[in-house]
Amino acid sequence: MGVTGAVGQELLALMAKRNFPVAELRPLASARSAGSKVTYGGREWTVQEAKPEAFEGLDFAIFSAGGSISLALAPEAVKRGCIVIDNSSAFRMLPEVPLVVPEINAHHLANHKGIIANPNCSTAIALMGLYPLHLAFGLKKFFASTYQAVSGTGAEAMRELDGQARAWAKGETLPAKVYPHTINFNVIPQVDSFLEDGYTKEEMKMLNEGRKIMDLPGLKVSTTCVRVPVFRAHSIAISAEFERPVDIAVARQAISAFPGAELCDDPANKKYPMPLDYAGKEKCGVGRIRKDSLFDNGLSLWISGDQLWKGAALNAIQIAETLHAQGRLARRA
Repeated sequence: MGVTGAVGQELLALMAKRNFPVAELRPLASARSAGSKVTYGGREWTVQEAKPEAFEGLDFAIFSAGGSISLALAPEAVKRGCIVIDNSSAFRMLPEVPLVVPEINAHHLANHKGIIANPNCSTAIALMGLYPLHLAFGLKKFFASTYQAVSGTGAEAMRELDGQARAWAKGETLPAKVYPHTINFNVIPQVDSFLEDGYTKEEMKMLNEGRKIMDLPGLKVSTTCVRVPVFRAHSIAISAEFERPVDIAVARQAISAFPGAELCDDPANKKYPMPLDYAGKEKCGVGRIRKDSLFDNGLSLWISGDQLWKGAALNAIQIAETLHAQGRLARRA
């Protein structure tokens, strides 16, 4: 669902790359995209308009078309026996809906009632560094500052950054439409809308989703989310406090051993994760690991990861792959 969008296109490419076992692909989008074609598995598939009946006979559907579409159509898909993996925030915090990062809490898939939620992009990327450290030392609290690429907003935002950069090179200006301010050569300390307490909705996702995914109801988090003029891959600076004394060597070993992370931590040789290196990469890079100068039992670290992949499409596919491996997807004749 949402096959013509930025995440939808990445889903098709990643499913092909990972040889996902597809018998039938049913690309769905809005009425204006119906009739167009997408390529998958060496053939063209016709995009259909997303309607309740479009989910008949499907084993699962990945929704990447926004919360309002998910709220309207996900229950209709479930009524028809289709498992929904939803990329929006519509269902994440409902107690009956598992919020899943397969490397962390795949066991929660056993409890789904038809809908499984994919986490926010920044949350998923942050946890690729934080969760292995939690296993090693016991996470108590953390501060996070995000550096979020424009692709997190969608294809139109990427075109806006590109257009503003090209206009600047010509000595011209291109007005902002997607964002409230020009994004080229700028950073915007606002991602999503503001709440009464001064935090944004995006910033609260790190707290609420982090607690749910890691089963840490007492976790304390303070986040500042910032949009930066990077096309693809988010980065996050984190300072975290743990229950037990920390050790840098143990921390690096924990990151290296974690399936969703890649240790990239050699500051002496200027090696650390950067968006240019982690765009189009399945693992998230973790580096700049050091003892935090403020927290007792604290570590500071830097994470970069492709939010179109681990923050969206890849995580959704990994959920489907896990369901398939567990025998939880029907095998239709």
